[in-house]
Amino acid sequence: MSDRPENTKSVTPPAGGPGRGPGGGGPFGGHGMMPPAKTKDFKGSAKRLGSYLKPHAVMLTIVVLLAIVSVAFSIMGPKILGNATNLLFEGVISKQMPAGITQDQMIAGLRASGTTKDAQRADMLAKMDLKPGAGIDFTAIGKLLILLTGVYLLSALFGWLQQYLMAGVAQKTVYGLRSQVDQKLARLPLKYFDDNARGDTLSRVTNDIDNIANTLSQSATQIITSVLTIIGVLIMMFTISPLLASISLLVIPLSVVVTMFIAKRSQKQFVAQWDRTGKLNGHIEEMFSGHSVVKVFGRQQEAIDIFDRENEGLYEASFKAQFISGTIMPSVNFLNNLNYVGIAVIGGLRVAQGRISLGDVQAFIQYSRQFTQPIAQTASIANTLQSAVASAERVFELLDAAEERPETATPQVLADATGHVEFRDVSFRYKDDEPLIESLNLEARPAQTVAIVGPTGAGKTTLVNLLMRFYEIDAGSILVDGIDIRELTRDNLRHTFGMVLQDTWLFKGTIRENLAYGREDATEEQIQAAAAAAYVDHFVRTLPEGYDTVLNDDSSNISQGQRQLLTIARAFLADPAILILDEATSSVDTRTEALIQKAMTGLMKNRTSFVIAHRLSTIRDADLILVMNEGQIIESGTHTELLAQQGFYFSLYNSQFTDALDEAV
Repeated sequence: MSDRPENTKSVTPPAGGPGRGPGGGGPFGGHGMMPPAKTKDFKGSAKRLGSYLKPHAVMLTIVVLLAIVSVAFSIMGPKILGNATNLLFEGVISKQMPAGITQDQMIAGLRASGTTKDAQRADMLAKMDLKPGAGIDFTAIGKLLILLTGVYLLSALFGWLQQYLMAGVAQKTVYGLRSQVDQKLARLPLKYFDDNARGDTLSRVTNDIDNIANTLSQSATQIITSVLTIIGVLIMMFTISPLLASISLLVIPLSVVVTMFIAKRSQKQFVAQWDRTGKLNGHIEEMFSGHSVVKVFGRQQEAIDIFDRENEGLYEASFKAQFISGTIMPSVNFLNNLNYVGIAVIGGLRVAQGRISLGDVQAFIQYSRQFTQPIAQTASIANTLQSAVASAERVFELLDAAEERPETATPQVLADATGHVEFRDVSFRYKDDEPLIESLNLEARPAQTVAIVGPTGAGKTTLVNLLMRFYEIDAGSILVDGIDIRELTRDNLRHTFGMVLQDTWLFKGTIRENLAYGREDATEEQIQAAAAAAYVDHFVRTLPEGYDTVLNDDSSNISQGQRQLLTIARAFLADPAILILDEATSSVDTRTEALIQKAMTGLMKNRTSFVIAHRLSTIRDADLILVMNEGQIIESGTHTELLAQQGFYFSLYNSQFTDALDEAV
């Protein structure tokens, strides 16, 4: 039962873990609809995400060099095609000219006519290399087309290499980020998982990181290529016609203004989209983990209603984000089309005036497309980058979460523990303004069985959490064999303990793997001996695959009692010096309870044991019974001594005995 104070925020504690979430946790501790959050620091998050690429600077340099070569070959294409167009056009004009005269004679004749139209024709012909009567030089055109094919093939090859290397950089970057997140999860205190829904945490670790990976892999090369293309094409455009190039430059500031205007409004929607995704995942995870409870209480419709509400919120945020950011591309394309019309009209006039060749106009139009296309791509990439930065910010929030108190620089080592445990003036509170445990003192001697009883919220499980350093005490000290647990590493401390919890935690794998979870070097004989000591060996051998039987995700292919016996066998195999039993028999039938109790009796032999129990009949033989209420030990003694006092324990015991009689009647 929960010892945590009431809290309105819904959370779910880790599966099988000793922690207890706030009172709102459960299938319907709803994740309320919240207003879309704004990015706290877009520039800072983007810069921080970029810092993860620094270790790959050499590979990124190679990617940029490959991009330069690829873009260079790509930019050569329109100029070569323009030369082929000039050869074709000049061949057609040459074919129409009478043989026997030269190009200069033809031009002079047109100028001599004195008309404006003939003068323009003369200017146009002066820009060409004509051979009257010769016709089209298909051999020269063919060579240019072969050269053009080779140029484009080389551009594609270097572009493919660039993409291949960048995909590796992106995946290595995200691999490092994912490893960092995984290590962070191991350093987070139990409080973090109490205060944050598991589904939302999983969404940060999976969905958000995958979104970052896709963006780095697909968008980074596009950005590099787009910038280089803009620079290279701009140089070629000014080489061909400074006037037309200046007209094309007008598109850039207009495109930037349009992009920034739209992006500013879509960014907060992307933040809301990933926030809603985390909330929806949290609800789904909660419903699947508690599906039996949902069905038992007939709350399927309410679960569906909550899902629909969260799904609707995600739909609205996603729709707004995609729609608003999606208007960037058509808006920029509209400006590009206006630019295309202007170039075609002005270029045609300048061809007629003989100031530029037809092939150069044709090449310039291609360059204008190459120039505006990367601008449009960059605008479109802004959509993806906003989503990636929103995801990165959620991941960074997890990475920046407060960690467990650092280990002491010079830790002591607890070896061959005897199991002597002391609490000295221990104080603890979950909330600063709500004390739970104040100046608590207790002592458990080696091989003693200490039972902890009391009403819900008394602080029983909290006591165990403090002993295991799942939470840090506010004042006082806890000692194991005379050593303050803060002077030990958490790993060393926790290896001293074995735990059997009310919530049986078994992972997907064989029964053998589950039993050996706490002792990887265990032999087959030791595994079977532990199973026999926990009265589970016979049951396992009756299964078709025996110890190789694979348990499914929630271990539902065996009974609750069998799961509990397996956790006891796991504790037997770990052979801890101190044992913690947290209501291990509360969810099984009477016959299975007797079997589990018998197994636990054997497990507790010659070990210091802390037993948290609500069924007082199961702890009558304890060496010491501590009665807790409101974070304080109000009574202590043996079962007989406490009954003789006729105090709080006496009332608890008699109330259970009376309830049992009432049920029998």
